[in-house]
Amino acid sequence: MKKILVMIVVVVAALNYFQKETPRRTEVREELVSEAIDPEPYKPIPAPKPVARFSCDGRQYCSQMSSRAEAEFFVRHCPNVKMDGDRDGIPCENDSRF
Repeated sequence: MKKILVMIVVVVAALNYFQKETPRRTEVREELVSEAIDPEPYKPIPAPKPVARFSCDGRQYCSQMSSRAEAEFFVRHCPNVKMDGDRDGIPCENDSRF
C-alpha cells in the first residue's frame, strides 16, 4: 500500500511540474500572433486612379454609344447628353443592346 501511495505522489508531482513548464496552447498562439503582427501601423494601399477610357467628344444619343459603360461615362461627365430621359442616372434604359 505504501508503494502505491508513493507512486501516486510521484505521478501527481510530475504532472504538476510538467504543466507549469509546458506552455499552454493559448500562450503559444499569443506568442505566434504577436510575432506575426507587423509593428508598423496599418497603412492602406491607395487605390490606383482609374484610367479614362472615354472622352467627351460631342456625342449625345444612345445610338452613338458602343457600350453601357460608355453611356454612363457620358451621362456623368459630359454636357448636353440626351440619354437619361427620366434623369435617374441610368442611361439608355430602353436600348436593348445593353
